[in-house]
Amino acid sequence: MIVGMNHFTVLAEDPQKTLAFYVGLLGLREGPRPDLGFPGAWLYSDGAPSAVLHIVFGRALPAQRAGVIDHMAFSAQGLKAVKARFDERGVTYDLRRQAGAGTWQLFSHDPNGARVELDFDPAETL
Repeated sequence: MIVGMNHFTVLAEDPQKTLAFYVGLLGLREGPRPDLGFPGAWLYSDGAPSAVLHIVFGRALPAQRAGVIDHMAFSAQGLKAVKARFDERGVTYDLRRQAGAGTWQLFSHDPNGARVELDFDPAETL
């Protein structure tokens, strides 16, 4: 019945810091968003026909930030450059290789506390 993941939604406390993380650091781009009656942004990955991340601004954040969702994961490319960008900007992350498959996994938190995973092909090098 389910054929794929549509999008994640993040409630953002600080719009500028949130967009700096997802657009400036991770390379998503802002794109078309209908007037939903509240402020926000829809972010797209290169070549994606629909938004992969919806951000809502101005809504109260829940007391338990992470809720029941542990993290969101994106397939990524350019491990060496991404790692350098995180290092340049002083963004904390945990980089590891997945046992067995060898997939590189970079874990970080966005400015709102959402845990974000970037997965890189095992053939990439540092």
